[in-house]
Amino acid sequence: MGEESYKKMKKRVKSRGCLKGSLTVEMSFLMPMILFLLMGCILAAFYYHDKLILTGAAYETAVAGSTKAREKDGVKAGQLESLFVQRVKGKCILASNAQANVKVRKDEIEVNAIASYGQMKISVVTKAAVTEPEKHIRDMQRLKEK
Repeated sequence: MGEESYKKMKKRVKSRGCLKGSLTVEMSFLMPMILFLLMGCILAAFYYHDKLILTGAAYETAVAGSTKAREKDGVKAGQLESLFVQRVKGKCILASNAQANVKVRKDEIEVNAIASYGQMKISVVTKAAVTEPEKHIRDMQRLKEK
């Protein structure tokens, strides 16, 4: 009886075909490569997300500074730096330590934003001109009157 069951089992194995282990070996090499590429794509998406957040916040800070610079008291760099921190707070995924260096000049506001995550650094420079549209409008009205 033992010999007959052995022959039946051998016959079943032959009818199904023998599977080789090469597929397992290939997949054990391929899966880490696929996961590495997937994680790289996710990291790149997070990097560009943070860069866009920093760019937008720096631009908004520069424009807000250019409109406040026209006021009687003007604007100070410290005020704009705190405004930048408020705009970025809690929005970045990787680089949560964003800082800004603001330079206030007579005709221009410059915002240098820097953030880092490990060895990855994000740097953005944005400028906005301090304009006086009221003066231009008054000059245009004077020209029309003449």
